[in-house]
Amino acid sequence: MQIRAIRAKGRGIVDQRRWSAGLLGRGTECAVLDELITAVRAGESRVLMVHGVPGVGKSALLAYVEHAAIGMRVLHAAGVESEMELAFATLHQLCAPLLDRLDSLPTPQRHALETVFGMRRGSPPERFLVGLAVLSLLSEISQSAPLLCVVDDAQWMDRASAQVLGFVSRRLLAESVALVFGSRRRPQDLLGLPEMEVTGLKTADAHALLNSVAPGRLDRHIRDRFVAETGGNPLALLELPRELTMTQVAGGFGLVDVDTLPSRIEQSFLDRIAGLPEQTRLLLVVAAAEPVGDPSLVWRAAERLGVEPATALASGTDGLLSFDVRVTFRHPLVRSAVYRSAKPVDRQAAHLALAEVTDAHADPDRRAWHLAAATTEPDENVAGELERSADRAQARGGPAAAAAFLQRSMALTVDTSRRAERALMAAAASLSAGDIATAREFADVADQDAQSEFQRVRALLTRGHITFAAGFDNEAPVMLLEAARRLEPLAMDLARETYFIAWASASFGAANRDSLLAISQAMRELPSPGGRPRALDLVLEGYALLITDGRRAALPTLQRAKKAIADHPVQDLLKWGWAACGVSALLWEDRIMPDVPTRALEAVRAAGALSELPLYLHSLGVPRSLRGDFSAAAVLVAESEAVAEATGVPMTQHTQLLLVAMRGKETEAAPLIEATIEEAGAGGQLNGVASAQWAAAVLYNGLARHGLALPAAQATTQSANVIVSQWALPELVEAAARVGDSTAARGALEGLADAAEPCDTDWAQGILARCRALLTDDDTADDLYREAIERLGRTTLRPELARAHLLYGEWLRRNRQGAEARVHLRTAYEMFVSIGMQAFAERARRELQATGENIRRKRGTEDPGSAELTAQERQIALLVRDGLSNPEVAARLFLSPRTVEWHLRKVFAKLEITSRRQVGDALSSGAYEPGTR
Repeated sequence: MQIRAIRAKGRGIVDQRRWSAGLLGRGTECAVLDELITAVRAGESRVLMVHGVPGVGKSALLAYVEHAAIGMRVLHAAGVESEMELAFATLHQLCAPLLDRLDSLPTPQRHALETVFGMRRGSPPERFLVGLAVLSLLSEISQSAPLLCVVDDAQWMDRASAQVLGFVSRRLLAESVALVFGSRRRPQDLLGLPEMEVTGLKTADAHALLNSVAPGRLDRHIRDRFVAETGGNPLALLELPRELTMTQVAGGFGLVDVDTLPSRIEQSFLDRIAGLPEQTRLLLVVAAAEPVGDPSLVWRAAERLGVEPATALASGTDGLLSFDVRVTFRHPLVRSAVYRSAKPVDRQAAHLALAEVTDAHADPDRRAWHLAAATTEPDENVAGELERSADRAQARGGPAAAAAFLQRSMALTVDTSRRAERALMAAAASLSAGDIATAREFADVADQDAQSEFQRVRALLTRGHITFAAGFDNEAPVMLLEAARRLEPLAMDLARETYFIAWASASFGAANRDSLLAISQAMRELPSPGGRPRALDLVLEGYALLITDGRRAALPTLQRAKKAIADHPVQDLLKWGWAACGVSALLWEDRIMPDVPTRALEAVRAAGALSELPLYLHSLGVPRSLRGDFSAAAVLVAESEAVAEATGVPMTQHTQLLLVAMRGKETEAAPLIEATIEEAGAGGQLNGVASAQWAAAVLYNGLARHGLALPAAQATTQSANVIVSQWALPELVEAAARVGDSTAARGALEGLADAAEPCDTDWAQGILARCRALLTDDDTADDLYREAIERLGRTTLRPELARAHLLYGEWLRRNRQGAEARVHLRTAYEMFVSIGMQAFAERARRELQATGENIRRKRGTEDPGSAELTAQERQIALLVRDGLSNPEVAARLFLSPRTVEWHLRKVFAKLEITSRRQVGDALSSGAYEPGTR
């Protein structure tokens, strides 16, 4: 940046040097930005949050990095306070110059961006699909030249843009892209990014700057105090002295506390504004109310208020406002000072004039917002415009913006019934945006203003959904049950869906089964839906029968539900399929258990619906683990972790809990189990507690520490989760039998018989035979163990078969049949090793030693190269092994294709291979491929 001298008014020639751009004394900060530019030019990615109080020089540093980006493409955007309710407004600013490159994106990503930018109509895209599209777009652009993206005033970004740019910032890795934000404070959606706090100038630099603008020579003590009081804030040092007389400055009057500094700086601007002619002040108000900075729009609106350009600019604007390609204020504090100091009638007039000159077809939402700002009394026409804007925001995937439009629409609504409807819509939009507190507030308003029973019960239903989303597992089922009952005479289809969600919330979360029983009884009393029952109707009836009448009574209906689900369109299934995934598990159908989550995952991934993804990842991950396909399960765990990292919404890792327990590495499993029980219990996520207790039972049975497995299994079987409590019963039988608690063992066996006996599948009958053998002392145990091995051998559940061989071998050894015991124990040991079940393998090895066979402990044929892979490299390698292309891997892991390529080069080097075809062979004998697919 050039060093230049400028003439200060009435103060002679002053060498401003770099402080004219706010860069005096910013050598350290500039060095950080120089390093950032150097790294990006070298092919790396960088993200930086530059934050500090108003006037401290953030914008000057952003200007510096833009000037330093020689040979790079620069994109610039700025948050605007009055645009915070317009979804994706800041993102559109940033990406507008790149829209001609959208054709380079995969179709779902291209459609997502076109939808949120209003270029096409379609279903609201998941915001993280939008984020992936922006990531891919920036990556694509950076291949032709390094890219610098600068976002100033990030504290005023709309929420949708902040979420997307936060997502992109956390996924950049191997692209030549820099994202630099300037913000007064760190926005919630950008927390955790690398940051640089900009503070006041050092004393010497602050003195130099103050001396250059002070009205006369300052006493050293007064100068020191002025610098101390302003904290070295450059804008304060430049602006405040010009508002004081020489006497005030020399005497130290008018000095400020640092806590009131922004308001004092703003007051200095207010004083300058007050000295301007009336038409100039009105022009500033119009410019402050117009967020885009469009000169044509500002002048046309000003002219409607009688402002003549020649008159308004006759004496200038005292440097506060400039007209160029864009209308810009000297500093954001000027804009806020102008807007807040204006008379309310002038602000309203400015917004009305802007609404009148804003194209209702090209920019209807901004026009509606101006109309709302110009309206002080209830106005149904404006309220209707805002509601339509909310609909458009929802269609673009901006629920937070939709909620803001609806809130203002509600405030302008006279009719109480319409007000209640708009409050309900605002609550739903807020819940969709993840704003639980605001959603609850709107639901309460809807309840207060409701004019019909239908509105009142919908308000209750909304509160039930909010309570469920907030994790209050014992409260949500009760509220949803009441809502479902009251909906029956009003909207039966909605009532049925509500019963289903109520049942699922009670089964997958409640601490006891009272709510589950009450909901099931109410579902049993529902009238027949008539005609051919839908899949939802059959699942609803089957689940209700399961609780009220038992497995045998529910079996025929669940069988019909299973077939209906298989034929059901996957898009419809996504609405409630997460709760229907349990049908095959309740039927003990191991081969079809992955079918529903597999179908759902394909649809969810195609839609980029990250919020739905973890449910189906875990619904598929658990059966993969039960099959002993640990590599596939690990990929699903890693994908789930990637989702949690991308969204910032942690979820209980059900698959990971089971996976680490089955692998049997106590140092890895025990801390995860304990942390989950503590954290999920404290947060009311009782389903997470149940999954962790089940995992503990599996872990400690594998380690032959049955005294610890027993209480964990007992706690799990008391859970209202009908699936996990069912799967914990065999663990309870084994643990109780081994510690000699016959009462607990036989009680668990009775429960298992109730759950498995009616189901004529090899899984159900094989597990039942194995558990009965554990509690049989006579020779029938031999037949039961053989039956268990035969039946489980026909399933896909290799770990269960291996455990049957282990238990049979242990029984044979205790009955002094050493030769045959060795056969089954050796089979069990080899199977456990190949699957990767370390604890169970060690248990089998010890039993073999007890028979007199000396067997060396196997560690598996772990490949040295694959052992060096990082978790993400391993994940990418496994997906490439499965035949996915780089763009497909990128979409799966929410990375850019360039980042995938960067990781894959490292994988090739570590595995000492040269092509994608070799990845499978390189991993097939390693620790990452412990079982067969």
